[in-house]
Amino acid sequence: MANRVKGNKQKSAKGSEQHESTELLESPDALRDTLVDKTGSFFKSKKNQNIAFGIGAAIALVIAGIFGYTYYMDSQNEAAQDEMFQAVFYFEADSLDRALNGDGNNFGFLEIIDEYGGTGAANLAHYYAGIALLKQGNYNQAIDHLTSFSASDLLVQARAYALVGDAYMELQNYSEAANYYNKAISYKPNRFFTPQYLVKAALAYEEMGEFEEAAESYGRIVEEFPEATEYQQALKQQVRLQSLAAGE
Repeated sequence: MANRVKGNKQKSAKGSEQHESTELLESPDALRDTLVDKTGSFFKSKKNQNIAFGIGAAIALVIAGIFGYTYYMDSQNEAAQDEMFQAVFYFEADSLDRALNGDGNNFGFLEIIDEYGGTGAANLAHYYAGIALLKQGNYNQAIDHLTSFSASDLLVQARAYALVGDAYMELQNYSEAANYYNKAISYKPNRFFTPQYLVKAALAYEEMGEFEEAAESYGRIVEEFPEATEYQQALKQQVRLQSLAAGE
């Protein structure tokens, strides 16, 4: 008899728990009240209060740090853009030393990179500095700056890869030149510039005596870009290089 009463009490308790769980699932108000009760009891403990306030303070510091860093970088980028105006003017006037090193009153690209590293303007300064150094024949330095530049646009990133290829061609490192020309070819291909990069890659392959690969580069122009201005040249060069490859 005692066991039966005990069993009935257990069933009643389980039924009560199930009813409570169902009520919580079906009633948002009941769920809210339960959460409030549990949260309230949690904060009654002094230790738990300290933990909660400590976590809150840490989160606030992180958020403040993010916003502070963003504001700082935005202001730095704006200042760098103002500084770069004169450097770009010198660059376009082909006054490359002043474009790179400044004129005593205004920063050049190299100073902008040093003073405002991490900003979008400094990133663009790497691109300009790379081109200026390439024109001056400072090929290794040009490579360093051009490979430090990055962009997600349609044209400029591919152009940067091709310029690195040009620098390696000047250094007679034809393997690396072909590597970077292929990066330019693969980056968002288009009918305006990709054929130019294919021609450059073909020239690098030919310098290495890899005539078949050179012919294939010209062949891509013929097959993929028949409207390109390089099309007729590609036809002739493809045939010539195929003959050279066959005679190897």
